[in-house]
Amino acid sequence: MKKGVLYLIPTVIADDTENEIISRQVREVVSGLDYFLVENLRTARRYISKLDLGLIIDNLQFEILDRKTDPQAVSQMLTVVLSGRSAGIMSESGCPGIADPGSVAVAQAHQMGIQVVPLSGPSSVFMALMGSGFNGQSFVFHGYVPIDKKERVEKIRSMEADARKLNQTQIFMDTPYRNEKLLESLISSCHPETKLSIARGITGKDELIQTKTIGNWKKIKLKLDKTPTIFSIFV
Repeated sequence: MKKGVLYLIPTVIADDTENEIISRQVREVVSGLDYFLVENLRTARRYISKLDLGLIIDNLQFEILDRKTDPQAVSQMLTVVLSGRSAGIMSESGCPGIADPGSVAVAQAHQMGIQVVPLSGPSSVFMALMGSGFNGQSFVFHGYVPIDKKERVEKIRSMEADARKLNQTQIFMDTPYRNEKLLESLISSCHPETKLSIARGITGKDELIQTKTIGNWKKIKLKLDKTPTIFSIFV
C-alpha cells in the first residue's frame, strides 16, 4: 500500500492576513486533506475556516500535537499516514517545525519512511532576521529566554559575547506579556554600542521592525504591550 504524505502547513502570524499571506499552493494542499496534527485545536479550526475552501470543519479529523504530547502518541498518529492517508501539521503561528513541537512528528516520519513536504509561508524568526540588517550567513535562534531575572541577564550577556566572538546574529523571544521586561533587561545589560533589532507584530497592521544601538534604544519609550515580538542582537 502506498504511504500518505506529511505536509508542513504554514499558518498566519497576524490575524486576518490569510488573503495577503497564504499562497495558492498551501490552499490547494489544505483543500485535499482531512487529517491534521495541530498545536492548538481552536486556532487550526478557525484558520481553515478563514481560508474559505469549502471544507466542512466537523468532517475533518484533528489530533493535538503540542509540547505535552507523548512521543508514542505521535507514532500512533502517523500510522494513519502509513496506511495511505496524507496529513498536515499546523503550528499555532507561522511555520511548523520552527520553535514548536511539530519537529517531533517530522523526525518520526523520517524514521517511518514517510515523505515530508514543507510548504513555504510566514516565519516570524526568519522575517525578523531578514529585516534586521544583521548577519544572515551565521545566526542562532535561542527560543525563549529564561524567566528568572538573574538567569535572563546571564543568558543575554552570553548571547552578546557570542555575537561579538563569532560575528553571529543572536535571535530570541519571550512570552508577549514579558516583552517589556525583556527589553528592560537588554537595555540595562548590553553594551551601548551593541545593536538590537526589535520585530513586533510581523505581517500585522501595526508591524514594527527597527534596528538601533542599545544606547539609542535607551532614549526611546517603545510600547510592546502583549504583541508577539522577536528580538535580535549583533555586535
